Amino acid sequence: MNVLAQVQQAQAKLLRRRWFLRDCGLGLAGIAANTLLANDGSATSQVQNPLAPRFPHFSARAQRVIYMFNAGAPSQLELYDNKPELTKRNGQLPPADLLKGYRSAFINPNSALLGGKFKFARQGKCGMELSEVLPYTARVADEICLIRTMHTDAVNHAPAQIMMNTGSQQFGRPSFGAWTLYGLGSESANLPGYVVLTSGKGTSGGASNYGCGFLPTVYGGIPFRSVGDPMLYLSNPSGIDGETQRASLDALNVLNDLAFQAAGDPETAARIQSYEMAYRLQTSAPELMDLSDESAETFQMYGIKDPKEPSYARNCLLSRRLIERGVRFVQLFHEAWDQHSNLTSGVRVNAGSTDQASAALVNDLRQRGLLHDTLVVWGGEFGRTPMVQGGNDGRDHHNRCFSMWVAGGGIKQGYTHGQSDDLGFNIADDPVHVHDLQATLLHLLGFDHTQLTYRFQGRDFRLTDVHGKIINKIVA
Repeated sequence: MNVLAQVQQAQAKLLRRRWFLRDCGLGLAGIAANTLLANDGSATSQVQNPLAPRFPHFSARAQRVIYMFNAGAPSQLELYDNKPELTKRNGQLPPADLLKGYRSAFINPNSALLGGKFKFARQGKCGMELSEVLPYTARVADEICLIRTMHTDAVNHAPAQIMMNTGSQQFGRPSFGAWTLYGLGSESANLPGYVVLTSGKGTSGGASNYGCGFLPTVYGGIPFRSVGDPMLYLSNPSGIDGETQRASLDALNVLNDLAFQAAGDPETAARIQSYEMAYRLQTSAPELMDLSDESAETFQMYGIKDPKEPSYARNCLLSRRLIERGVRFVQLFHEAWDQHSNLTSGVRVNAGSTDQASAALVNDLRQRGLLHDTLVVWGGEFGRTPMVQGGNDGRDHHNRCFSMWVAGGGIKQGYTHGQSDDLGFNIADDPVHVHDLQATLLHLLGFDHTQLTYRFQGRDFRLTDVHGKIINKIVA
């Protein structure tokens, strides 16, 4: 018997076994569903379902993540980092020694200093200083940890966004969400484990911000659309009913399963998983997006005027609904903060679009008992310069010092970490590199960031590349 005949005979045996199972009423679809719903953490179920829940390296403080990525580089000097000395020196040139070795993105570094555009006040029992344009964030000051000393290696939007989300300025690395899903799996059988929601403009880094990189594709973020079906082609075309679709999917799964047994390619397993997930999404996704079961008080709390109208606020509410349904990682992308000019009006408008809903999400999670084991992150890719750009009302990119905040999931409450210098130019104490933040968030999810790795092209890669340390001061 030649090789071709042996292969054909083996395939025939496999097909007979599968058709037998289907005719007995069990069906490959039933087996797939049973496997996909398995959550016992066993090696077998993990092989069959790459998204089955898994245990981290050690006991975790957080079980899931909501990451509000406000792209475009929000100005820390108008929002989170009050600098009276900068305001006092408005219009003066920066000290010469401050500019040694400094390279800006667009402006002449020797541009005049620009004082902050808004008033600050102390908020909450903790006395956290926040801008007047953040009245709602002020109400949750005692819940959040404000980090004023973030810094990054990149100085332009696309590489900085990719670095903040993947740990590298290079394209092709897995995102933070993909690493989280790879490490923990998902608790949702009917929705993707990693969902992406967008508002504002499209991000400079594009899909690389939420991609799977060299990890199997099943771990990548799945963008949900703001209008219509959450995903393209979710509804059946005319003339295709549920029974026909199920029969077609069963036949396709037979062929994919044959290919998987022959080659063992994890991408084939991911394809089977994707088809089955798409089938279940036809019921679960419309239910998720239908906000008719939410109260008028909830809409008011988030600042949602029309529940059917796409907005950042609606995405914040959808984030809560997603994690309630077992989704592991939800990421909001809202790019609107690139104020090279029109700084005062731009920051006011952007804060008005995001402040209420961001704070409402924190409050909503707390009231529902979800905040204690959900990490909520708010921030962009870098900050803005203390020097002026665009006449007298704009700021350039600044990667040396910027602000973010984190809440829930084992994070210290009502705490302001680090301090910048008097002009907001450099970090004065307690610096936090991008990799340090990533290492700390992974630690709260139960991972040693140096051990959460994936071998690719002969090297063990990780989210924090070859750097990163846990910032214990921000951990409760």
